[in-house]
Amino acid sequence: MPLRIIQYGVGPIGSAIVRVLRERMGATIIGAIDIAPDKVGRDLGDVVGTSPLGVIVSDRADEVLARKADVVVHSTSSYFEHVFDQLLACVRAGAHVVSTCEELAYPFRKYPELARRLDEEAKAAGVAVLGTGVNPGFVMDKLVLTLATVCQRIERVSVRRVVDASQRRLPLQRKIGAGMTVEEFREAVEAGRIRHVGLPESVALIADGLGLKVETISETIEPILAEEDVTTEYLHVRKGQVAGVRQIGRGLADGHERIHLDLQMYVGAKEPVDEIRLFGTPDLCARIPGGTHGDLATAAVVVNSIPLLMQAPPGLRTVVDLPVRFVAAF
Repeated sequence: MPLRIIQYGVGPIGSAIVRVLRERMGATIIGAIDIAPDKVGRDLGDVVGTSPLGVIVSDRADEVLARKADVVVHSTSSYFEHVFDQLLACVRAGAHVVSTCEELAYPFRKYPELARRLDEEAKAAGVAVLGTGVNPGFVMDKLVLTLATVCQRIERVSVRRVVDASQRRLPLQRKIGAGMTVEEFREAVEAGRIRHVGLPESVALIADGLGLKVETISETIEPILAEEDVTTEYLHVRKGQVAGVRQIGRGLADGHERIHLDLQMYVGAKEPVDEIRLFGTPDLCARIPGGTHGDLATAAVVVNSIPLLMQAPPGLRTVVDLPVRFVAAF
């Protein structure tokens, strides 16, 4: 029997996930949920740019969830507090849930009570819940832990990810402040509108996976200024304006920095790269020239996680709990 899947959220990432799902044997999309007026009532295939799928996008989540899916693929918001009720409804409908909500990747430090409640509800329903994607979910945490398999001992972890945001969707270019003045950028950071969500969660995932008793997790956010004019498909950034963001996440244990994550996302980045350095026995350095494409990889990570999540014990899970593998068919 094909897996019965509901897509909850049909924005850019949700649409990318649907395009991957429709190519996988063993998966049938039985419903789609979104509140955008320009999507409700349309065929899901039309919304995501494929041939018709025979599924009409609805804004009535309760009615769609009543169709009893095996899995809900959830992609509506980055913030756990904002999606908690949505996730709870999915769990109570008896569905496993894999979500792109970045804070769900490791909610136990920031939202211990909400995480406990969701974990208990999932266990009671006999389903598993997972937050994942490319970052958090893979490049700056799960891939680190996978590479650490060959180490006998690890003293320190350093990860650098440089992303050319020129090639990414408009919402991301806006989220990193491209085209702003420095003053506008700092005001937006203060208001919580500018930042990559999920870097502290990646620090926590690494600490959990390596068994490090991290006492403090900190994060800094600074602008990267354009050194020359940059034009993307969506906007024009003049020299001296903000091109993007540099965020650094740190994990301290015993008064020493044990985890250092350096994320740079800006339009016009000349040398995109993902670089992981492990300091221990032995030392290890792994580089991905050009970096990992965020949107394409997020869709792949989510879809490849589905059959693995269904085999996981019920409850709120993290990528630390699941293996890493490509899944050609369910």
